Amino acid sequence: MSSFIGSAIKLSIFGQSHSPAIGCVLDGVPAGYELDMEQLQTFCSRRAPGHTDISTPRTEADTLTVLGGIADGHSCGAPIAIQIANTNTLSRDYSELRRHPRPGHADWVSYVKYKNWHDIAGSGHFSGRLTAPLCAAGGIALQILQRNGIHIQSHVAQIGPKDLHIIDDPLTNISDPSCFAKPPSTQAQQLLANELSYGLAMLSSSIAAKAQQTIREVADELDSIGGIIETVAWGIPVGIGEPMFSGIENVIAQFAFGVPAVKGVEFGAGFAAAEMLGSEHNDPYDLVNNAVSPISNHAGGILGGISTGAPLIWRAAIKPTSSIGLRQHTVDLATQTTSSLVVHGRHDPCIVPRAVPVMEAVTALSLLDLMLQAGALTPPTARSL
Repeated sequence: MSSFIGSAIKLSIFGQSHSPAIGCVLDGVPAGYELDMEQLQTFCSRRAPGHTDISTPRTEADTLTVLGGIADGHSCGAPIAIQIANTNTLSRDYSELRRHPRPGHADWVSYVKYKNWHDIAGSGHFSGRLTAPLCAAGGIALQILQRNGIHIQSHVAQIGPKDLHIIDDPLTNISDPSCFAKPPSTQAQQLLANELSYGLAMLSSSIAAKAQQTIREVADELDSIGGIIETVAWGIPVGIGEPMFSGIENVIAQFAFGVPAVKGVEFGAGFAAAEMLGSEHNDPYDLVNNAVSPISNHAGGILGGISTGAPLIWRAAIKPTSSIGLRQHTVDLATQTTSSLVVHGRHDPCIVPRAVPVMEAVTALSLLDLMLQAGALTPPTARSL
């Protein structure tokens, strides 16, 4: 079924945007991993709506309620089930959309597929609201990977078209192998500081301020804007992933496209590789600290679907929010005539800022699945009597 994903671990997501609750079940996490619930709640709160003036005014605490799978602060081997209550819904704002489908949204195709039995309130299970339980599951994966020396960071790499020049500094230097082992010591704090100050996880404070102002201006015009999120993972051992259909790229892409706003992914140099010579794109090998290592990283840490030991680098293209306040052309499904629509309700003028922790969650779940398949995680110690 479409709400299930994973191999060594299996994740299922349940609920709709305006149902009483949403949640996830994460099966396959070995027993004995220590899980910090306060840290997990803090991570999920970064995605929660209504906490900055450039996000939707819908406010949700996104408080996590663990229903099973965690005992005495550790995974216990049972499926981990987490519920998140929906407490601030205004379903009446969506009543018109059953008859007048939004351009750019799934209203029309779901009307056809589900014969008009789909839940239209808050966009039902097509809503970005379902990324909240995805973050809950991904936050668990992040903690397990951190305890195995793998560190993941995402940031807003670009807001809007390039001609606006709202492009952040990269998270890692692909030409310096001394940067391949771990992220800079203060980088996480820098990202968090700008996320708190400007609502955007970016390295450059001046770029974050410019991006914040641009999003405000677009919102004032009742329009929306998209962008690019870059994610880097350090510390992945060499040899993780499989050729053909189970490579790192394949697994991440499958998880990533479960996020409704994602319209494209690329790894390493990505589409820019098509404009490079082989002599430019190839990453030479050398001995670094007495071990074989690529000394550049245009491949994004992956060759043949398998990790090279260099940082994993990938980017997700996030589309502009489809629910905008401008009048748009559509049809009236009841009368089968052309019509127009002004979308009401509470929507983000830019989805990108709140999607940053979602991309970290996607990366963590993908890597945890692959690491478990490879038997590459350090197993928890046995509990004493």
